[in-house]
Amino acid sequence: MAERSIPEARTTAGTGTGTGKGKGTDTGAGAASGAPSAQGVSRRALLGTAGATGLVLGAAGGAVGYAAAPSGATPLTSVGATKAMFHGKHQPGITEGLQTAGHLVAFDLAAGAGRKEAAALLRRWSATAERLMAGEPLAHDDTDVARDAGPSSLTITFGFGHSFFSRTGLDEQRPVSLDPLPDFSSDHLDKSRSNGDLWVQIGADDALVAFHALRAIQKDAGSAARLRWQMNGFNRTPGATAHPMTARNLMGQIDGTRNPKPSDADFDRRIFVPASGSNDPSWMRYGSYAVVRRIRMLLDDWEKLSLHAQENVIGRRKSDGAPLSGGTEKTPMDLDKTDAKGEYVVPVNAHARITRPDQNGGAAILRRPFSFYDGVDADGVPDAGLLFVCWQADPLRGFVPLQRKLDRGDALSKYIRHEASGLFAVPGGAAKGEYVGQRLLEG
Repeated sequence: MAERSIPEARTTAGTGTGTGKGKGTDTGAGAASGAPSAQGVSRRALLGTAGATGLVLGAAGGAVGYAAAPSGATPLTSVGATKAMFHGKHQPGITEGLQTAGHLVAFDLAAGAGRKEAAALLRRWSATAERLMAGEPLAHDDTDVARDAGPSSLTITFGFGHSFFSRTGLDEQRPVSLDPLPDFSSDHLDKSRSNGDLWVQIGADDALVAFHALRAIQKDAGSAARLRWQMNGFNRTPGATAHPMTARNLMGQIDGTRNPKPSDADFDRRIFVPASGSNDPSWMRYGSYAVVRRIRMLLDDWEKLSLHAQENVIGRRKSDGAPLSGGTEKTPMDLDKTDAKGEYVVPVNAHARITRPDQNGGAAILRRPFSFYDGVDADGVPDAGLLFVCWQADPLRGFVPLQRKLDRGDALSKYIRHEASGLFAVPGGAAKGEYVGQRLLEG
């Protein structure tokens, strides 16, 4: 759970973008005028919403009102009209802000299925993703689960695991960066919930829209692939807070303060495979590598700690995310500041200290996770935590050095457990008329 983490909350409910602002979203002309665009609500006609007098608008400014509100009232926002784009330089679901509901799913190709079957499957999946992300019903056998909802910022992202290349006879096209991750001392991995030939990430700002996409992807798999594992997650709903703010995790900590932003000068270099000058094969151009980890939070142990002890573990104030060295959430952490006893104000093993890029040779990852809660285990202990998803141009320069550093003395390690893991090569976005992975499978 590195500090370079969750993308900041969307700046407005009307745009539905955060770190991905200006990339991969299309609100339509209607959003700017306060009325729904035909394009933004093409799946179904959205119901109008009107504000009530005295209601506080969660995501201020730029909100879309669908019915005239009484004079002096603040209109409710609609998250349904926001739309991410399927076609583009990069796949969706990477730079967009956090989404309310998500599903992470891995598949293995069925016995006897190879390159031909994989290509047909990716073609089907891409067609489904394009329709659903545009807010359109499926061409055949739509379940109507998402009837009446708009696109709700739905994103569907596809990736390939290490084993996919042997199954399809494409070993020579397997990137070196996809070599298996090293073992870490904090690992307690369940192999049945790790890795996989194919990986799909689904996210939306409406749980039914996300579930609708999940069922469509599962049905499209047909006889070509079988489900290996599935994990379901959630985040705070856009507009739930009085003003835009960095999200909190299930430990109650503000989590994501130092996540890189697309506006950073070195963002693309750190997160995406370049068009040239890389050791990656050409089909990975503009792609990225996703590390997926199911990180269980030992909440019963964590919640026994005092507030002061929790803040020392993280290195930041729980109330507002400010570093213990002082200031506000965005104030640079003063690692040299000491108290009256001469001890570091930010403890040497604090999570936020250890994960700072300047403490790790500049290693950076873009975190875009979901929280999860799967009830309680046989001992009555909460099965809850973080579905950690991080993106980088090279995991050996991103996730791996950070996790190795955390392995050597992160105070947070006592309160978390890594239970599943996967690494996937996520190719660049599909051009109009292409399907995701076409340059690999037909190159």
